[in-house]
Amino acid sequence: MTPTGEIDRPAAIRLALRDLVADRGFHGASMSDVARRARVAVGTAYVHYESKEELVYATYLEVKREMSAEVLSRVDLTAEPKERFVQLWVAMYRHFRQEPARAKFLSQLEESPFHAEAHRRLEEVGDPILEQAAASDLRELLVDLPFEVIYAFTLGIAIKLVASEIDLGDRQIELVAHSSWRAVTVE
Repeated sequence: MTPTGEIDRPAAIRLALRDLVADRGFHGASMSDVARRARVAVGTAYVHYESKEELVYATYLEVKREMSAEVLSRVDLTAEPKERFVQLWVAMYRHFRQEPARAKFLSQLEESPFHAEAHRRLEEVGDPILEQAAASDLRELLVDLPFEVIYAFTLGIAIKLVASEIDLGDRQIELVAHSSWRAVTVE
């Protein structure tokens, strides 16, 4: 809903796409399916998004923006690198556990042809999580691997665990976060 009480149609369309992709994958999320789920006409969906691709990218940016805001609000940005990393990992896992469709959507996107363009668009607007990961005090502790590999071993694991519906207890969450840290650092 908008502040005036009207339905936020673009938001409803993005949510419908996210949930359909989480349930059925991209092939099971046609624009007519999205419109039906969002309770709008197909033409309305196309008024807001000129193509399914544009809708995918808008949804991706929204999921990443929401994730960054919530996750970073739970992290002490003045903490030592290892503690900051563990806090970030735990916050991300818990964020996705609250609403697993977000993790399932991102997991599907990472394995799709949309992946490269989605990441390019994210770079254009900036990613606060990646900016934290690139902080010099943390970056100097990381092994010399492409950032995509480091991401896969760390924050990507949090997304995959939730998308695979693996529910961890508090102690296990901490263990995985610390294991991810050890996997990518030269300590």
